[in-house]
Amino acid sequence: MSYLLTISTSRGNSDLDQSSEIDEKGHQSIDGVGDDDHAGISAAGDLEKQANGLSKATTRDSNTQAIPGVPLMEGGYDEGDEMVTNAGGDGQAMENGSLPGVVGRILSRTTTKSSWNPGPPPDGGLRAWTAVAAGHLVIMNTWGYINSFGVFQTYYTTTLGLPPSTISWIGSIQVFLLFFIGTFTGRLTDAGYFRATFLLGTTFQMVGIFTTSVCTEYWQLFLAQGVCMGIGNGCLFFPALATVSTYFDKKRGLAIGMTACGSATGGLIFPAMARQLLPTAGFGWTIRAIGFVQLVGLGVANAGLRRRIPPRRTGALVEWAAFEELEYTFYAAGSFTCFLGVYFAFYYISSFSRDIINLSYTDSLNLLLILNGIGIIGRLVPNHLADRYGAINVFIPTAIIAGICQLTWIAVASPGGLYAWTVFYGIAAGGIQSLFPAGLSSLTTDLRKSGTRMGMVFTINSFATLTGPPIAGAIISRCGGKYYGAQAFAGGVMLVGGGFMMAAKLARQRRLGGGWRVKV
Repeated sequence: MSYLLTISTSRGNSDLDQSSEIDEKGHQSIDGVGDDDHAGISAAGDLEKQANGLSKATTRDSNTQAIPGVPLMEGGYDEGDEMVTNAGGDGQAMENGSLPGVVGRILSRTTTKSSWNPGPPPDGGLRAWTAVAAGHLVIMNTWGYINSFGVFQTYYTTTLGLPPSTISWIGSIQVFLLFFIGTFTGRLTDAGYFRATFLLGTTFQMVGIFTTSVCTEYWQLFLAQGVCMGIGNGCLFFPALATVSTYFDKKRGLAIGMTACGSATGGLIFPAMARQLLPTAGFGWTIRAIGFVQLVGLGVANAGLRRRIPPRRTGALVEWAAFEELEYTFYAAGSFTCFLGVYFAFYYISSFSRDIINLSYTDSLNLLLILNGIGIIGRLVPNHLADRYGAINVFIPTAIIAGICQLTWIAVASPGGLYAWTVFYGIAAGGIQSLFPAGLSSLTTDLRKSGTRMGMVFTINSFATLTGPPIAGAIISRCGGKYYGAQAFAGGVMLVGGGFMMAAKLARQRRLGGGWRVKV
C-alpha cells in the first residue's frame, strides 16, 4: 500500500514539481532527475525538511498548490468537482487525515489551502463578465417580468372586474416568494447545489408561465403566475446574484448594477410585447410568446453561470450571529421599510394614469415602459458611485430622494407632470433595487457565507413586498379611489428606510473606526 503526495508551485514561467512515494516501511523515493538519482530517505526526517522547503517556496511564490483530484478553482467551481479524491488507493485515510506523522500534517495543510481558498475575486476577465451577462438575463426574466406587472394589474382589473387591492396579491405573492425562499436557495448555493437549484427554478418558471396562458379565473392566476412563478423566480434570482458577487471586489457595485439592469431590460421588453400582442393575438398567445423569450434567455444564462468558490457543506441554515452586528440589523430594517413602498408605483402607475389623469390604456403602458427603461440610469450611476464612496453611503440619499418623489406624486395632476415625475422616480427606484444587494454584500467578508447572509435579509424583505402593494391598494379603496393616502404611505416608509440606513452607516463606521468619509 502506498500514498502519493504531489505539491506543485508556480514561479514565473517555470514549475517546481516533485512526487514522493512512501511505502509501508516509512521510506520515500523521489522521482524527478533520473532512475540513478533515486535515494531512500526517512519519511519522518528528510521528507519533513523537504516539505518545509516546498512550503516556504509556495508561500514566497503565493501561487498554486495541487493535490490530485482537488480543483484549483481558476475557471470556476461547480458542484460536479470533487473537493478531495483518492490519490493512491486509500482515499478514506487521506480524507480523514489519518496518514501517519508529517505526511498527514502536510496533506491537511495543503488540502485546506487548495480546496478552500480560490484566491481573491478577479474583478474582471472573460469568466467574470460572462457571469454578469448571464446574471443580466436571469434578472431580465425574473425582476423584469415582475416590474411589468402593472400591465397585468390593469388588464386583470378590467377583465375580471375585481378591485386593485385583490389583483395586486398576484404580483405581491410572486415577489414575496422570490425573496422568502432566498434563505433556502442561498444556503443551497453556498453548499454547492447551484446548478440543481437553477434548473429547478427554470422548471417552475416555465410551468408557471405556460399555465398562466390558459388561466381564466382569479384563483388560477394566483397559483400559476403568483405561486408557481414566484417559486421559480426565487430559485433563479438569488443563486445568480450570489454567484456574480463572488467574481468582483472593487468593481462589485458596478457588476451588480449591470446585472440588475436586467430588470429594466425585461421591464421594456415584456410590456412592449403585451402592448403589441394583447389586442391582436389575445392573452393566451401573448403570455406564451413571453414564455418562449424566457426559455431562451434562461437557457443561455444556465450555460454562462458557474460558481467560482468551493462549497461550504456544513453550517446552519440561518446565521443568527449576523444579527449581533448592528450594521447588519439596521440594514435589514432599512431595506424592509424601503421595500414596503418602492413597488407601489410599478403596480399602480398605469391605474393612476387612467383613473386620475384620464390617459388611454396604451399611454398608461408607455408610462410603465418609461419607469422601467429610465431605471437603467438608476442602476448604473448609483452603483458606480458605490464602488467609490460605498454602497450604504449612496443608498441613504437615494432612499430619501425616492421617498420625497413618492410624496410629490400627490401634487401631480397633468400628463406632462406625470411623465416628468416618472423619470425622476424611475431613476431613484432603480437605484434602490440595485444598491440593496450591493450594500448587503459589502457587509459580508467571508464569501462562503454570502449566500446565507444575503438570503436571510431577502427573506425578511419578502414580507414587505408581500404586504406593501396590498396595503396601498386597501388605502386607495378606503379613500374612495383617491391615491393620496397610498402615496403618502409609500413615501413615508421609504424616508424611514433612509433613517435606518443612516443608523447602519454609523454602526459600520464605529466598527471600522473611521470618520464620516469612511467607505461603507
